[in-house]
Amino acid sequence: MKEKGLHPKNKFNRGYNFDELIKDNPALKEYVSNNVYGNISIDFSNPMAVKELNRGLLFSFDKISVWDFPNQNLCPPIPGRLDYIHHLADVISLEENTTILDIGTGATCIYPLLGVAAYNWNFVATDIDLDSLDTAQDIIDDNHLESSIKLRQQFDENQILKGIIEEEDSFSAVMCNPPFYKSAEEARGANRRKNRNLGNNSVRNFAGNNNELWYVGGEKAFLHNYLYESSLFKNKSTWFTSLVSKKENVESMEKSSKKLGASVFKVIPMHQGNKVTRIVCWKF
Repeated sequence: MKEKGLHPKNKFNRGYNFDELIKDNPALKEYVSNNVYGNISIDFSNPMAVKELNRGLLFSFDKISVWDFPNQNLCPPIPGRLDYIHHLADVISLEENTTILDIGTGATCIYPLLGVAAYNWNFVATDIDLDSLDTAQDIIDDNHLESSIKLRQQFDENQILKGIIEEEDSFSAVMCNPPFYKSAEEARGANRRKNRNLGNNSVRNFAGNNNELWYVGGEKAFLHNYLYESSLFKNKSTWFTSLVSKKENVESMEKSSKKLGASVFKVIPMHQGNKVTRIVCWKF
């Protein structure tokens, strides 16, 4: 199965070799079969199948061999997450000791894991949820990446960079995958629509706890808060970046960035299958 529109450096551009993936993650084998089109694949409406596929993709990197997290946490699609890492590498000047700040790393710690595996970057990764950080720390320890990935807890849900960035910090870039929804109710509605589109009314193929899925005011409020706070720490990071799912949020961000004194504002489109999203990048 080939992923459409991925970054040229994304190794999953060449498609999935299920024989190799099963070698990397034997637990995937029971979920692999011929689909209705006669192709070898998995049932993407089955959350465990999706999880084991993504574990196999992640284990195809030499530095990652353990990735365990509770089923209620969001299982990130590895090809799309890897695309963000590759596009970020294109944006920043690759230094010998590149350090990235990952906002909202979640229980899976996925961006730091991929950044270390693909580019040997260093990371500071943050989250507001202590249980997620505990799980992420277990993953870091199990893969012996303690020297490359450091975790920090955000104690104030109204802050993003404040309370995280310290006096001695210096980052090549900040990255973020913001919550999409305004409330738990909106997130549940989106989940029901997704299941109907998959022809499945009972099984969720994605999960996610509150801080992963929703933020008061939704994606737009989160992004504008992040944008404002970035102007308070303009000397602490060369670039500030974020995924933006809703195209209409980009224009208001660009206007606000100019008012806040940003010298560069750029948008990088990303395509994975039929899904279209974008990375917004700015610097001061």
